[in-house]
Amino acid sequence: MSDTALIIVDLQNDFCPGGTLAVPEGDAIVPLVNRLMASFTAAGGPIYATRDWHPAGHISFQAQGGPWPPHCVQDTDGARFHPGLALPDDVVIITKGTRTDKDAYSGFDETPLAGWLAAAGIGKIIVCGLATDYCVRATALDGLAAGLEVTVLTDAVRGVEVNPGDSAAALTEIERAGVRLAESASVDQLPPTG
Repeated sequence: MSDTALIIVDLQNDFCPGGTLAVPEGDAIVPLVNRLMASFTAAGGPIYATRDWHPAGHISFQAQGGPWPPHCVQDTDGARFHPGLALPDDVVIITKGTRTDKDAYSGFDETPLAGWLAAAGIGKIIVCGLATDYCVRATALDGLAAGLEVTVLTDAVRGVEVNPGDSAAALTEIERAGVRLAESASVDQLPPTG
């Protein structure tokens, strides 16, 4: 188990109901993610949490010609993790999207994540969070590109669904690329590290 990390993608207020870029039922996965974190913690597995941390005037915002309303602006309540998310004290926070002129959907995009995972001897990642059709998809594909074995938990992700079917299409795409799709029950009971 010590070679497997849990990656929680962008479970932030602005991506949950009431946020500026709310994912339908985005907060519904919080209890499930909390159970996964408890299992990982009990087994001695590392936990990483990515977050969008955009400057005001970010290129992805509609006022700058991007596709999205302003979201996850640095040091705002919307950029904070969902208050129900019980992140452990030793969680590793991965901050992305900090440049005004560049978007970053993946937790690996211009972050130290790949290097930190390699230094920790991590060869497998289990991915959950928001949103299936954007940041989860990009993080999973970049994990593969980094040489990792990647599993996405289909019951612990939710999608934006700009177009109906986007999330299903993203899951099909990443599975064809080599990502394993699984239910969270498959990793709920983890063996302790040895």
